Amino acid sequence: MMNCENPSSFVAAVGTATPPCPLSQERALALANEHYAAVLQERSLGLLTQFLCHPSIKTRYIAVEEIDQMPLLKTESPDDRISRFTRWSVRLAAEAGLKALDTAGIEPKSVSSLIVNTCTGYLCPGISTYLIREMGLAPDVRAFDLVGSGCGGALPNLQMGDSLVKRYGGISLCIAVEICSATYQMGDDPSLLVSNAIFGDGAAAAVVQEAPSRLGIVAIDGAYAPEYRDEVRYVHKNGALHNRLTPKVPRLIITAVPPFIERFLADNGLTKENIDHWALHPGGDKILSGLEQALCLTPRQRAASEGVLRDFGNMSSPTALFVLERLLQNGIHCGQHCVMAAYGAGLSMHACLLRGS
Repeated sequence: MMNCENPSSFVAAVGTATPPCPLSQERALALANEHYAAVLQERSLGLLTQFLCHPSIKTRYIAVEEIDQMPLLKTESPDDRISRFTRWSVRLAAEAGLKALDTAGIEPKSVSSLIVNTCTGYLCPGISTYLIREMGLAPDVRAFDLVGSGCGGALPNLQMGDSLVKRYGGISLCIAVEICSATYQMGDDPSLLVSNAIFGDGAAAAVVQEAPSRLGIVAIDGAYAPEYRDEVRYVHKNGALHNRLTPKVPRLIITAVPPFIERFLADNGLTKENIDHWALHPGGDKILSGLEQALCLTPRQRAASEGVLRDFGNMSSPTALFVLERLLQNGIHCGQHCVMAAYGAGLSMHACLLRGS
C-alpha cells in the first residue's frame, strides 16, 4: 500500500561547501611517504598505501588555505587545532547555509530556527551562535547545537528542523559541518590509517519550510544498536580525539541497515522497489557496495553516492546532504520517492523518506 499522506513540511533547497584546498589521493600518499615513512611500521605504511590507492576516492578537501600547510597538521597543538576547527567550521557552515537560502530565495533574517550538528569539535557557546552574526540571522532565531551523532548527524538535525516547522511554522535552517582533519592523528592503529585515507572536510545545509517546495518530508526515523557503540566512535587519548573504526564496522552496517530501512519503508506503506532515488551516506567503499547489493540498487541509483565518495571522500555528517544535492541537480520528479540514509557512531541508523513535489 502506497503512503498517501500529504507532507506538511518540505526541503526547499540544499547547499554545500568545502575548503579551497583539494587533496588528491596521490598527493596524500606522497605526503605520507615524505613525513611518516620513518614513523610508521612498514606494514602500516603498506596498509596506508593500499587505502590511498583504492579507486573509490580520488579527491578530498582539507581545511587549510593551501596544500603546503598540510605537513603542519603533524605538529598542530590542541589549542591550534580547536582554533582551526572554529575558524573553518563557522566559515564553511555559513557558506553552505547562505547557498541553501539563496537557492530557496529566502533572506537570512527570515530563518526562524537554526540547527547545527558536528562531532569533530566542541565550542561553547556553540557554532550556532557564531553563525547568527556571520550570516546575519535574526537575534531572536531559535538556535540549537547537536553533538556526538557522528556520520549520521544530518538526519537527526533534519528531524529536529522538521519538528520545529510543524510546531511553530516558519523556516528551519539545518546545517551539518565537520572538520574531520581537526581530529587528525597518525599511528599504526588501523583505525587511524583508514581514517587518514578516507575522511575530508565539508559542510552542507538544508532549508526546511511549511510552504510546498521541491521535496516533501514524508517521514524521518532512527534506530540504535548501543551494544556496538565501541566499534565506531571517537575516543579520547591524551586530551585528543582518536577515531575508532574496527574491522567489524562494514559488516555491522551492512547487516543492520537494510532491515532497518525495509521496516521504515513498510511503516510508510512502501517497499524498496517503490524508491526511485537513494541518497546513501557512502561511509567507505565496502559499506557502500555492501548496502547497494543488499538494497538491489541499479547503477543509476548508486551513481550519486559513489560520485560523492569519489569527489569528496567521507565528510562524516554532511555527506548524505551532498548526495541529496547531487540528486536534486539531476532531477527528482513530482511523485518520485527518495530515501536519504546515514549511519555511524552509536551504532546509529537514520532514514528520511522524501517525495518530489
